[in-house]
Amino acid sequence: MTLHRSVISAILLTLSIFAANAAAQKKSAPKKPPVKTTIPPLDVRTAREKVQIQHDNVNGFADKLTPIAQSIEVLEKAYIEKRMTPQQAAKHEATKEQFIAILRNTRNDLTALESEFRTKPALQKYLPNVKGVTDLALFAENEAVAGRFTASIKPLREIVIKLTDALAVIPK
Repeated sequence: MTLHRSVISAILLTLSIFAANAAAQKKSAPKKPPVKTTIPPLDVRTAREKVQIQHDNVNGFADKLTPIAQSIEVLEKAYIEKRMTPQQAAKHEATKEQFIAILRNTRNDLTALESEFRTKPALQKYLPNVKGVTDLALFAENEAVAGRFTASIKPLREIVIKLTDALAVIPK
């Protein structure tokens, strides 16, 4: 009977060792708590979209208006020297007015954008990033009105840089 007990004890001891190993293997690594992603307020997301739209518009205008500005200035010399027909002169004047109108409309859009950042509490912390785009747009417009069409493109490029910087800090 002692032999029987010692065999049973040995079996139980062996089983308990295997059971301990099996239990140790079943333990999994502690689970990480789920990452909570916070969505910015609707005002911030909407404002970011508006900044993106203005960024794309101003960048596109700067690209498209650069060769037009250069040709206006070349034609301006011919206009001053009266080497244009009345039809050419009228077309030249219309082109200059359209150029200035594009800058004026851009300024109006940027004024509305900057104003929104000034007036909405959720956007005021991002105001330093868009502050001044209206002034730059006004400067571009004034340059064109003064006949410096090529010079009017530089403030547009500065606006694009400001809006790019703003997009970097305004959450999606």
